Amino acid sequence: MQDHPSTHAAFYTLFETAIGLCGLAWNERGVIGFQLPEDDRSRLCARIAKRFPGIVEAAPTPSIQDIIAEVVALLRGEARDLSAVPLDMERVPDFDRRVYEVARSIPPGRVLTYGEVAARLGIDNARAIGQALGRNPFAIIVPCHRVVAAGGKLGGFSAHGGSMTKRRLLAIEGARRDESPTLFDLVP
Repeated sequence: MQDHPSTHAAFYTLFETAIGLCGLAWNERGVIGFQLPEDDRSRLCARIAKRFPGIVEAAPTPSIQDIIAEVVALLRGEARDLSAVPLDMERVPDFDRRVYEVARSIPPGRVLTYGEVAARLGIDNARAIGQALGRNPFAIIVPCHRVVAAGGKLGGFSAHGGSMTKRRLLAIEGARRDESPTLFDLVP
């Protein structure tokens, strides 16, 4: 593990959360990726290495430590706003960036449908929204789990554990629709 990251390189660190061991990857411009738990540490590290060739495990900088603390609190069920976390979206297509901006505006405990996100972008293509969210490298920080299908259905989730992970994240946040006073119809 490196102690002092240099510029123009990518680094990651692993940390424990209420849902298991997660990973956060960053460079000098900001966060480049977030990794939800895998079955074990070696699979988690392998997934990060595959996503970010040449990445090196390193001690988190103070600003990365602050981000980790916020993520840990959010996954513990505390309402946290991660919309100010700096992201390096240099390799993210413009359409996906726009989708991620809308997703980042959804507060903890609330959800939007794929169609509602599409409408906010002025398009009529919920499927395109789902595809962009399926490519989201910043899960949790760009809260794609807060975007659900119409009619109270959960919708897809591309992270390890699929829809069960999405359901768990929404349950931790006590997610519900704005027009419904009860827990969103996602917890079994």
